[in-house]
Amino acid sequence: MNLIWLGHSGFRLEIENAVILIDPWLTGNPVFPAEKRAEALAGATHILLTHGHGDHSADTLALAKELNVPIVGIYDIVSHWEAHDGIDGIGFNKGGTVDLGGAKVTMVPAMHSSSISGPTGPIYAGAESGYMIAGEGQTIYLSGDTCISSEMQWMGEYFQPDIGILAAGGHFTMDMRAAAWAAKKYFNFKTVIPCHYRTFPLLEQSAAALVEGLPDVQVIEPQVMEAISL
Repeated sequence: MNLIWLGHSGFRLEIENAVILIDPWLTGNPVFPAEKRAEALAGATHILLTHGHGDHSADTLALAKELNVPIVGIYDIVSHWEAHDGIDGIGFNKGGTVDLGGAKVTMVPAMHSSSISGPTGPIYAGAESGYMIAGEGQTIYLSGDTCISSEMQWMGEYFQPDIGILAAGGHFTMDMRAAAWAAKKYFNFKTVIPCHYRTFPLLEQSAAALVEGLPDVQVIEPQVMEAISL
């Protein structure tokens, strides 16, 4: 499988027979090169959304219509978009599993918040979530925006993911030190990839603390639009 970072928390995941765009925030993303847009989107089959905040969902509706692909995510917001915006969706909830082109995607808890912008303030967008993505003999834990949570204990034991994609930029999520602690306590990762960092000065700019905290794990600092083979 191939994983390509789109900057911030966005990824292009090529797995089984699917090309999944994860939280593909491209418009206004300060670290995403606009000239790479067509390359990032080529052949996409699904959009997988972790929660409603604009740095994750801002492009979701427009891309679903442009690419004619379904939005996959928490039932509340996906069903609303289906009813009011004419898109195809796969809405489900925590504990549920859907098949995306042969990849099995299970929604799991995250600890954050979720809303979209409305004319008079934030609008409820369903609960925030993470995902376990199984395919090609491996399982990826996509944390979504989250803090350390005791929920990680059963998720690590039950799903036994090999790969962790961890939001670790601090301020809005775990920082690198906390992500390393959680990875050691709750999981047995072979590979860890940080995200939700380097986008703005407010966030951590380096994964050095993650690397230092996980000496026996392959920590890959992703580069925007450079494929990681997993």
